[in-house]
Parts: sequence; C-alpha cells; structure tokens
Amino acid sequence: MPLVRIDLAAGHSPEGLAAIARGVHDALVAAFAIPPDDRFAILTEHAASEMIHTSTYLGVTYTDGLTIVQITCNDGRTVEQKKALFAAIASNLAADPGVRPADVFVNLVEVRKENWSFGDGIAQYA
Repeated sequence: MPLVRIDLAAGHSPEGLAAIARGVHDALVAAFAIPPDDRFAILTEHAASEMIHTSTYLGVTYTDGLTIVQITCNDGRTVEQKKALFAAIASNLAADPGVRPADVFVNLVEVRKENWSFGDGIAQYA
C-alpha cells in the first residue's frame, strides 16, 4: 500500500518517467510515512487525443503536459498530511523532471485496510 497510477502525455524519456515515479514515491514516504520499500506504481503514457481535460479549473491553468496521479491508499490520513503530500508531489516533479506544478493533478482514493491482497490470495491487512 499505496498503489500509484500515473497518466501522462506520451514522449517522456525512461529517465523522466523514473523521476516522476520516484518523485511521487518520495512524497509518499515523507508525507504519509510509508516504508521506503513499499513501492507499487503504474505509469501509462497516452496520445494527446487520449488526455482530455479542461484548460482551466478552479483557477489552475493546464497545458498538454498535464500529469494525473491517482493514489489508492488506506484511509485515516489527516487533511494536513494530504496537503503535505500534494505539495511534496508538485515540488518533487517540478524539481525533476521539470513538470509545471500547475500540471500536477492528484487524486486520492482511500480504502479500508482489508481491501488489499498483496499476493497468495491472502488479505494481509485483514
């Protein structure tokens, strides 16, 4: 836990994709205190026609570089922890590989602990 899904426009280098995954993971370690070796991420690059979004929303202006990060995690984090996570992800991705902070869209999906199986058909947290 957590499971991270990252959707972004095609054209990133392998190093850029690795930096994005690392930036999100490092933010989770810092803000949510997950273990450093708890790393499950799926990165999917899309053609421009598959990244459909408004150009502005709630005062944020997006470019074709929009990066959508969806994190499924256990419930129970505070609002302060969530705000710290969002800020850390945007900061990390801006630092490396250079994603505009306005283009970092993050969504948390919180689930109860018993909703996970990490293999062998066992609900390890139940």
